[in-house]
Amino acid sequence: MERNGIIQFQDIMETEHPEIILQQAQPFLELMTEYSCALMEVETKLNVLNEEFATKYKRNPFESINSRIKEPISIIEKMKRNGFPLSVESMEKNLSDIAGIRVICSFCDDIYTIAELLTRQDDILLLQTKDYIKNPKPNGYRSLHLILDIPIFLSTGKKHMKVEVQFRTIAMDFWASLEHKVKYKKDVEHSEEIVAELKECADVISQMDIQMQEIRNKIEGNM
Repeated sequence: MERNGIIQFQDIMETEHPEIILQQAQPFLELMTEYSCALMEVETKLNVLNEEFATKYKRNPFESINSRIKEPISIIEKMKRNGFPLSVESMEKNLSDIAGIRVICSFCDDIYTIAELLTRQDDILLLQTKDYIKNPKPNGYRSLHLILDIPIFLSTGKKHMKVEVQFRTIAMDFWASLEHKVKYKKDVEHSEEIVAELKECADVISQMDIQMQEIRNKIEGNM
């Protein structure tokens, strides 16, 4: 059941003894706890920035924060798709989106301001940036994705964890939510037409974000 010190997911699923399942699953459960701790660290940093903005500038830079840990079945499916070994060590090494936070902002410039302030903190290492706002996906998807390395402090010492942070405006999040629901509907007629309409909606929403930013700039310029 154990190969070279690495517990295999398929072995856990195939055993019929509950006590063995719990024993073999322990490394996975511990890793999920560590990802939860990493999410708490990032959320705390974001909430501190939000409080500071509220005091200094009399407004909040983001509307909400939502965090999640990827479901075990989703983790396994992604690892299989990419040809990664099904082990806890492989999961930690190869996947960067197990722990995720979505930050919903009112305006595009707040996205870049908060992202910069967050990544400038000396205990955070920016591993990767994917800017789908300046470079949208072909289907119209827009969002700023950051992969961060953040330390957590456990009883056994410090450990570095990966957390994905996605920044979107309210409009971008609304579009992405609806697009996700439509995309996973099966046997949809006129699928090409629907894809084109969704892309058109994404372009309209992007233009609205720009106009709302301009309106806010005018208001603040007159204050």
